[in-house]
Amino acid sequence: MAGRAVVAQGVKLGLLALLDGGVVWAAISLLLRADYIPFAILTAGAFLLNYVVLSRRAYPLRFLLPGLVFLFAMVVYPIGYTINVSLTNLQTGNLLTKAQVVAQLEGRYYLPPDHETFTYWAFRNPQGELRVILLAEDGRSYLSERNTLLPVDLTDPRFVRGADGTVVAFDDFTRLSWAQIYQSLPALERLDLMWEGVHVRLATVREFGTYLRKYEYLRDADAIRDLETGIVYTAREGYFTSPDGVRIEPGFQIYVGFRNYLDVLRNPGVRADFTRVFGWTVAWSFLTVFFSFWVGLVLAYLLNDPYVRGRFFYRSLLIIPYAMPAFISALVWAGLFNTDLGVINRIIGELFGTKVRWLQDPFWARTALIFINVWLTYPYMMIVSLGALQSIPKEMYEAARVDGATGWQRFWTITMPLLWVSVAPLLIGSFAFTFNNFTIIWLVTAGRPAVLGAATPAGATDILISWTYRLAFEGDRGNQLGLASAVSIIIFVIIATISAVNFRFTRALEDVSRGV
Repeated sequence: MAGRAVVAQGVKLGLLALLDGGVVWAAISLLLRADYIPFAILTAGAFLLNYVVLSRRAYPLRFLLPGLVFLFAMVVYPIGYTINVSLTNLQTGNLLTKAQVVAQLEGRYYLPPDHETFTYWAFRNPQGELRVILLAEDGRSYLSERNTLLPVDLTDPRFVRGADGTVVAFDDFTRLSWAQIYQSLPALERLDLMWEGVHVRLATVREFGTYLRKYEYLRDADAIRDLETGIVYTAREGYFTSPDGVRIEPGFQIYVGFRNYLDVLRNPGVRADFTRVFGWTVAWSFLTVFFSFWVGLVLAYLLNDPYVRGRFFYRSLLIIPYAMPAFISALVWAGLFNTDLGVINRIIGELFGTKVRWLQDPFWARTALIFINVWLTYPYMMIVSLGALQSIPKEMYEAARVDGATGWQRFWTITMPLLWVSVAPLLIGSFAFTFNNFTIIWLVTAGRPAVLGAATPAGATDILISWTYRLAFEGDRGNQLGLASAVSIIIFVIIATISAVNFRFTRALEDVSRGV
C-alpha cells in the first residue's frame, strides 16, 4: 500500500510539473506579446492549482476547484467580457486595435505621378522560393534578392536563355508560365522590393511599379501624416481624423465609457426602438405565461377528476408538444402559418374566402408567435398544475362541501390559494425564460416583419435578445457589437431583478404555506 501511495504521489507531481512547464512557456509567450491580462489570469490560476495540490490545508479546495473553474469560464468571464465590450466602440469599422490600424496604414502605398514601371519574369526553385527579374524601359535589368533589387547583367552565363532569347532559368530557378503566374499572384502581391529609396511592388498582372509610402505615424502627436498630400490626421473618437472632419478607414477600438448605455436612453432612434422592443418583450412574456398557465390549469383540473374515463390516455396525448423538440415544432408551425402555402390559410380561405397575412402583418405575426409558444408550454403548466392539485388534501373539499360551498367557491377559496403557493414561483421563472426565448422568435419570424423608419434593425416581432443579435450581426451600419453588449447587460439586469423578485416571492409564499 505504501508503495502504491508513493507511485501515485510521483505521478501526481510529474503531471503537475509537466503542466507547470507548459504554463511557463505560455506565460513567456504572453509576456512577449504584451498580453498582460491573460498572463495575470494564467499565472494566478497556476499558483492556485499548485497551492491546492501541494498544500494539506487546501485539501477541501480540491473538490471545489473544478466547479470554480467552470463557474469562472462559463459565467464570470463571459459577463466580464460583455461588460468590457459594452464600454467600447467595437463595431464594423472599429474592430482593430490602434496598433493594428497604424501597422495597416503604414503598409499602404501610392503610385506617384512620375513613377517608373518594369516588365518582369517570375521564377521559382524546387524549394518554392519566388524570385523576379525586372526589365526597365531603358534596358536595365534587376534581380530580386530578399527585399531588395540588385542590378544584373543578363548576358552572364548563369542566365540560361531559350529559343526566343529570353531568360528561362538561372541557378536552380525555373521561369513560370503565365498560367503559373496567375496562380502565384498572392505571393507576387506580397513582394515589397526596395530600390533607390522607393518601393517596387506589383502594379498590374504584367508590370511592377515604383511606389511611395502613403502614411506615416507621428508617435509624439498620436497622428497619421498623409505623405502624398501632407494632411495630418489626429486620433479622435476611434478614427484618425483630418482638421476638416475627414476620417481614414478603418477606425480602431477605444473605450467610450457608458456612451452605449446612454444611447439607449438619449439617442431618439435607439430609444424608440428599445422602448418598442421592450414593450413587446414584456407583452410576449406575460401573454404567453398567462394563456399557457390557464390552458394547462384547465386541462389539469379536468384530468384530475377521477371520474373522467381515459384520462391517462388524454394526459399522454396532451403532453406531446412538450415531448417534441421545440425547434422542430416551431419550424412546422412556421410552415402551417405560411401566407400562401400554409394549411391554416387554406382552411380560412375555404371558410371565409380570404387570407390572413400571418407572418407579414405585425399584429398577426405576434398573434401567431404567442399561439405557438402557448402550444409549446401549456404541457409544462399542465404537469405542474396536476402535481399541485394532487397535493391538496381532499378533506378540505369535503369540509367545504359540507359547509355548502359551490364548485366555484371551492375553486377560488381552496384550490387557487394552495395552487398559487406552488405554482407562482414557477410562473415567474417561466416569465424570465420566455423573456429571453430567442429560439421561437428566430425560427418563426426572425424578428420580422421590418418596421419602416427604424433606426436599428428592430423588427415588429423582435424581443430584446433577438434585437441584440441583429444589432451585433445584421445592422445596416455593420455589426454594432458595443451597443449590442450594452443591451445584453441591460437584459441581464432585468433578468437578475426578476430572479431576485422570484426568490423573495418564494420565501413569502413559504411563510404563507407554513401559516396555512
